[in-house]
Amino acid sequence: MMLYPFKFKPLFKQRIWGGTALYSFFNKPIPAGRKIGESWELTDLPDNHSEIANGDLAGQTLNKVIERYRTDVTGRIDWQQPFPLLIKILDADDILSVQVHPDYAACKKMGEGSPKTECWYIIDARPGAFIYKGLKPGTTADVFKASIQNGNCVDFLVKVPVKPGECHFLPPGTCHAIGSGLLIAEIQQPSDTTYRVFDWNRLDPDTGKPRPLHIEQAMESIRFNQPNDILPVRTEGRLVDAVEFKVDKLQYNPGDEVCFNPGIMRAVIVISGSGQLIDSNNSRTPFVMGDTLLIPAACQSKAVLTRKTEMLIVTI
Repeated sequence: MMLYPFKFKPLFKQRIWGGTALYSFFNKPIPAGRKIGESWELTDLPDNHSEIANGDLAGQTLNKVIERYRTDVTGRIDWQQPFPLLIKILDADDILSVQVHPDYAACKKMGEGSPKTECWYIIDARPGAFIYKGLKPGTTADVFKASIQNGNCVDFLVKVPVKPGECHFLPPGTCHAIGSGLLIAEIQQPSDTTYRVFDWNRLDPDTGKPRPLHIEQAMESIRFNQPNDILPVRTEGRLVDAVEFKVDKLQYNPGDEVCFNPGIMRAVIVISGSGQLIDSNNSRTPFVMGDTLLIPAACQSKAVLTRKTEMLIVTI
């Protein structure tokens, strides 16, 4: 089969902090009357497999297609599942919990979880929007654990104002929280391991009880005395250059054409604009803002832009 750029059916996740911006901003078909906090755009976790939405392979899951066309999709003869990326769009209508994700060493020590390196690209932000990213210098494990018990751990987090166009890198071990009023493209390792340390004393609307915290696991996972230079903020060019993945920001004007040569598998997140991908078989895959596509390594493709367009290109 001549492979082509894949589009996927999003997987919507209801969250206590979610809203309706995925519909109002991107026109995604979220379920009515539900707070949707996450649209999983590209995933191959055991219970969440992305399903191809276009072309001859429509209806098949990504993992099955990779099993059948491994080298043509990935560009690697020695490819091993699972797929190493999870791409989401987050609608934080309310603030998220204070949390941390473990690294390899913490997972091994605890005998649970999977590591998670991630980055947040700020798509839209209300005036005054912010995130918490990292601990203030000099915060020790003992001081922070006491602050959790006293309910004032936020006093020890670094509060960072944010605006559209910024990319914030968060390696595992970084204590963090996403503030309210933010629409974010999240690119991460394929892990759903999250340890909460504080949840703003709110109650789960389904149970009427506080959501569980994971204090001991979080304390094992947090990197204390983390240097600030490993938490960069970038707005142009190569946004992330990590071992786990790389992210590049591209901007084009109407009528521009950009070639994606074969040899490398690429995930494309369309932040704004529209156009179409034309492959060597002359098949055309239209895209609009909010779409995430996967261009197989064996696919020669050309993007033709119909509007001013901003893309994030993710490679591994």
